[in-house]
Amino acid sequence: MAEINSNAGKGRQKGGIRRSKKLSTKVDLTPMVDLGFLLITFFVFTTSMSQPKAMNLFLPAGETAHTVTAESTTLTVIPVAGNKVFYYHGQLGKAFKEKHYGTTTFSISNGIGAVIRQKQGNIERQPALKKEDLMLIIKPALGARYQNVVDALDEVLINDVKHYAFVALEPAEKDMLLKLGLQ
Repeated sequence: MAEINSNAGKGRQKGGIRRSKKLSTKVDLTPMVDLGFLLITFFVFTTSMSQPKAMNLFLPAGETAHTVTAESTTLTVIPVAGNKVFYYHGQLGKAFKEKHYGTTTFSISNGIGAVIRQKQGNIERQPALKKEDLMLIIKPALGARYQNVVDALDEVLINDVKHYAFVALEPAEKDMLLKLGLQ
């Protein structure tokens, strides 16, 4: 707190001229120091509480990264430019002939998450298969943003997909994207 010392200047009066009192000020900085320590404590506490969130990325063991999966349990997701996603079921040639492909977005209600859940439902209807047997292959296109790949990984977590892989685009897939005007 600031206080004014009124005792300053007593005993020094000259002749008949009356001068105004010179008051000295003294500032107490104790509350300011307390506030500083409170702010430091607050920021140290909040920074230690916020932990970075990371997802475990499981990589295949050994030299080969080749995994054989059933065509009926495979869904390939290709994030492309414009926050869009191209997807197809099984192999590209067969999916294109049978029209088992499409384009969607990362929308919550009817985006790629809905396609993944629909595929999991189709797998569960088959005898001797569970929804955990879904193999999701993520193949980012050149026009895709990093955020699109992160959104695809978020869909993996949200839909509890146990088997997924990142793979480079094949030339046939690049041609298909060009033919559809998605790249």
